[in-house]
Amino acid sequence: MKTAVVVPNWNGEDWLRECLDSLLSQSVPLTLIVVDNGSSDLSRNILTSYDEKIVTIQREKNYGFTGGVNPGIEYAIENNFDAVALFNNDAVAEKTWLEELQKELRGDVGIVTCSLQTFDKKMIDSTGDQMTVWGLPYPRGRHTPVENAPKEPEYIFGASGGATLYSVPMLREIGIFDDDFFAYYEDVDLSYRAQLAGWKVKINPASIAYHRINATSNRMPSGFRVYQTFKNMPMVNKKNTPKGLRHIVYPRFALAYASFFFAALFRGQGWSAFRGFCKFIALSPKKARERHHIQANKKVDAHYIFSIMTHDLPENSDKLRKLRSSWWILTMKNKR
Repeated sequence: MKTAVVVPNWNGEDWLRECLDSLLSQSVPLTLIVVDNGSSDLSRNILTSYDEKIVTIQREKNYGFTGGVNPGIEYAIENNFDAVALFNNDAVAEKTWLEELQKELRGDVGIVTCSLQTFDKKMIDSTGDQMTVWGLPYPRGRHTPVENAPKEPEYIFGASGGATLYSVPMLREIGIFDDDFFAYYEDVDLSYRAQLAGWKVKINPASIAYHRINATSNRMPSGFRVYQTFKNMPMVNKKNTPKGLRHIVYPRFALAYASFFFAALFRGQGWSAFRGFCKFIALSPKKARERHHIQANKKVDAHYIFSIMTHDLPENSDKLRKLRSSWWILTMKNKR
């Protein structure tokens, strides 16, 4: 299987070399592509030292995660690779990470992810992404012991872009990452589009990588995560929620989104949240056109999507559960 591995990099000099060395030591052949997002540290010197061992794509500024992987994905598609994997620059792969992913990428499986663990090898970062009937995505198993990871390959809703393998034929069909996301939930959006188009997503827990959680995002400006969350989360739902599920998902998502906004206000991040919401509104006409294309070409029905969703709130959503209970109590009173 002719495979490219794309590493997005922005000022990652502290951990870039360890990441690249782990990928160049994989048990199967690969072409390593690094997309540098206008780094101002010593990243470029590090990349130059690898000479012809890697393909380097230089960008003039930071285009985010989507802008840091899409040029590499386009390179893989144009050069007729069979598959392309993404790998965070602040992560390290076990020697058989890619080989184990390749084993499951066949038939209608278009995406395969790994057991992504914390760098101390004790806790889970992600065993895939899940989408709830509340329109809220979340990483499966995060902050739980590695013993909780699946023991065998299994089907899941979506995959983290941090260490995942994608079928090139699938990407030719559904498209690559949506640049309007910049960072956060772009991987959920792509997995959702894949599911709607009839492709499946799996995890092979025998494939393992270790991630320094938030090592890159912690270097971003204050309010960055909040802005991206309030912009991107509603975009995922606007583009992908099938017509037959909108009456279930949209009211719940609206309630959760409003609660997130008031929580951001309480934390002093209301302006970032408001800016994110306004950007979503500005992008809504474009996302509506994209939705029309996605839904017109879907190959599964709403019942299937509903069957692979989590019929509950995300894990560790205690405040939302209290709000849900209050909402149910109020609803029952109004019915009397």
